[in-house]
Amino acid sequence: MQTLAPFRFFLATLGCKVNQYESHALREAWLAHGCTEVVQPEVADVVLVNSCAVTAGAVADVRSAVRRLHRLAPQARIVITGCAAEVLGPEMAALEGVTRVVPQHDKALLLQLPVLEVQADDLAVVPGEAAMGIAGQEPPAMHDIAAFPPFQVSGYDRSRAIVKVQDGCSHRCTYCIVPSTRGKARSRPVEDALAEIERLLVAGFREIGINGVNLRQFGRDLNPAVDFWDFMERVEERFAPVWAGRMRLRISSLEPGQLTDKALVCLQHSNIIAPQLHLSLQSGSPAVLRRMGRGHYDPNQAATFMQALAKVRPVWGLGADIIAGFPGETEKEFAETMALCQALPLSYAHVFAFSKRPGTPAATMQGQVAGDAKKARTAALRALVATKATAFVAAQCQLPVVYVVPEGHKQERGSVASEVQGVNEYYTECRFTGPVRLPHDGSFVAGRPVQAQGTTLLLEPVELCAE
Repeated sequence: MQTLAPFRFFLATLGCKVNQYESHALREAWLAHGCTEVVQPEVADVVLVNSCAVTAGAVADVRSAVRRLHRLAPQARIVITGCAAEVLGPEMAALEGVTRVVPQHDKALLLQLPVLEVQADDLAVVPGEAAMGIAGQEPPAMHDIAAFPPFQVSGYDRSRAIVKVQDGCSHRCTYCIVPSTRGKARSRPVEDALAEIERLLVAGFREIGINGVNLRQFGRDLNPAVDFWDFMERVEERFAPVWAGRMRLRISSLEPGQLTDKALVCLQHSNIIAPQLHLSLQSGSPAVLRRMGRGHYDPNQAATFMQALAKVRPVWGLGADIIAGFPGETEKEFAETMALCQALPLSYAHVFAFSKRPGTPAATMQGQVAGDAKKARTAALRALVATKATAFVAAQCQLPVVYVVPEGHKQERGSVASEVQGVNEYYTECRFTGPVRLPHDGSFVAGRPVQAQGTTLLLEPVELCAE
């Protein structure tokens, strides 16, 4: 048996912010075990690839990353974990340089170093291989996983932090492989999440993202059961009295069905939630949503909600995920999506052309949309969103002040920085035109909007600093 600890490691994280959070939890655990993180894979003993499998393109990115990393660091032992490791374990194990494949449901085992120990004559062992399924089929072991994965963080390697409060998904959209990669929905105990938010605030972080795989399903498995807005009210009660004006929470992604009267009250009265939402919208056509397995919400609910929100909070950033060219999508159904996007006050959107994910029902549905049509619809949506995004940024020039979390300056607090950029409360990219004194406590830098350059807002520091 060859034991690796202590060792030098390099982390490569692909995919969503939940993966980013889990990678950082592993980083903290390995550092606590005496290991050393390196910024160049060439000098690493272990390379950990935290993989994504949400699309065929994401899996291709994993293969490409492993080939590149093995080329750069042929001496390193490459460990693959994450969603691609869950559904494509044997394929991942066969990649050159890979010594261990740890499926997503076993990822937390990596918090303890012995799982990295390998037999010199058996480097392609796949732990939990008997529990693995193939793409699109939920591994049997997933049904037995009820506990929230024991990841936690105390700091972060960037200016904005993430707190993961939910994992997995018990709703099977016809195009999505996530239930097969992350299992059923599980919620983090509320007190655990509150404790982590407090740790991060004490550590100096002033913007914290509240993330999960499906926040709509948060709290159903807790005792007593709560919903996401109940949780956000608890967060408000705990932190707003002390931290209002000095920190903000950014909600990762919601479904239109979560935009209820309860949500409106929560957002209207919150003193710490950033004025920006991101919606897992996917389509503006009810018929397309039903084929997607998402018929549980009316897409037009989003427009109605944002109109109501604008009456109490006039400026609000809004992003969305949208799929163009889903199987069976007619020109009329696509027009419904265009009309909804026109009605929504979108400040950005992630627009994807539908791509087949092997093992999902949508991959074999009748009425697959031709590639040219998907390309044209995607381009039309992106053009519409780009126009709205530019207008949203330009309108912010009328605001007296916005507040930015500077990117990349966590270690330079109290100093004067000549080039400062970051995102403001509306999730708009900002750049300061002059030198800025960074607050000692890591709090926001106030800026006066002076000009819009496309989707970037130029700011003048409210407190001007000389070089």
